[in-house]
Parts: sequence; structure tokens; C-alpha cells
Amino acid sequence: MPTKKGRKSSGGRYAKSRKKRLNELAGQKKVVKLGENKSKSKRVRGGNKKTYLLKAKFVNLASKGKKKVEIKNVLETPSNRFLARQNIITKGAIVETELGKVKITNRPTQEGVLNGVLIE
Repeated sequence: MPTKKGRKSSGGRYAKSRKKRLNELAGQKKVVKLGENKSKSKRVRGGNKKTYLLKAKFVNLASKGKKKVEIKNVLETPSNRFLARQNIITKGAIVETELGKVKITNRPTQEGVLNGVLIE
């Protein structure tokens, strides 16, 4: 007999041990689009602040010292090819700059900045 996830072998449900805490609730999905820099900050667990990007125009390059380079276009996104068409930037996305192709190495919705490394 195939087992269903979250159920006993008799077909009964398991009782939840507890509800989700407020900090465990998922918020609205944040996407970083290509455009004039725009960021917001949010209060997170422990009273700390988390800054997240909504729009980005520049990427910080780590490969040639520290350099701020303007993004021209999003070429490809490994997680979803449709995101690249909409110019949405995620971790691992390859963007086109005046210095060449740059791979995004951080999660901009978690850190509030775009960091990348030159490829080519």
C-alpha cells in the first residue's frame, strides 16, 4: 500500500505538535528587478533589521579589487529561464556589464546589495 505523506499507516492524520510562529510565516515573495536602486528594510527575529533589494542598477565586483559596475541586461538565470526574460536578478544569475559577464554570488533579497564575480 503506498504511503501518503503526513499520515499514519491506517490513513489517520498525525496531530500537529504546535502552530507556526510569527517569524516562521512566509512573507510575500521578493524579486530584484533591473532598474534604479530601490531597497527596503524589515524587522526580523530578535529586533534586527534585514535590508532587501527591490531594484538594482549596479553590482559590486570582487574579482578586480572592489568595483561598482552598472548592469546592462540579465542574460540567464539558472533557476528559471523565464526570470531572465523579465530582467529579474537572483543568486547565480549571469548579467551583462560594460566589463563583461558577471555572475551574482549572493542572495540580494537577503543582504540588500548585489555582489558578483567576473566570468570570461
